[in-house]
Amino acid sequence: MRPGSPIHSGQTFRASCIALFVCLLLLPSMVAAQQITVNLDPAQTKIQWTLEAVLHTVHGTFKLRSGSLTFDPQSGAASGEIIVDATSGESGNHSRDQKMHKEVLESQRYPAIIFSPTHVMGKVADRGTSNLQVQGVFHIHGANHDLTLSLPVEISGDTVKASTSFVVPYQDWGMKDPSTFFLKVEKTVSLSISSVGRISQ
Repeated sequence: MRPGSPIHSGQTFRASCIALFVCLLLLPSMVAAQQITVNLDPAQTKIQWTLEAVLHTVHGTFKLRSGSLTFDPQSGAASGEIIVDATSGESGNHSRDQKMHKEVLESQRYPAIIFSPTHVMGKVADRGTSNLQVQGVFHIHGANHDLTLSLPVEISGDTVKASTSFVVPYQDWGMKDPSTFFLKVEKTVSLSISSVGRISQ
């Protein structure tokens, strides 16, 4: 059969149509399989901590240095780093903050608190609110700890708003108890984070 014959041309046309049809069928899954990256804005990120103590509660803040999360909506595989400046921690009391940085956080030696996501669970809606679970590794005071965050996420266009809260058992994780004879504090500290970021594919 000659390449230029009508039969050969018809077979080529049919093969092209089949290939196009298969591509159209696979297109939605190909688009869905694209990785999504969220870059957090440090200026629109609030990190607050709370430490319960006898007779009163201590409130403080940290600052976000940078934050980026990339994940595959199909497999849930994730990567990236959310880096908090440990040296930025403050509670409004200079002497108390000095003790926190020198004796508890040892922030000059361990200047960064890092969450490295490894897996995202849950369906991400194109817009509106999605409830996700993000598994990862929480690095603080020179040690790694497995951590899963519950993360309500609100998407509008390419803007994403997210918030989460969790408890850090800092004494169990090797940090010093800052209690004194007159002031006793809890062995855990509560963290609350809210942030705004941009989505790209």
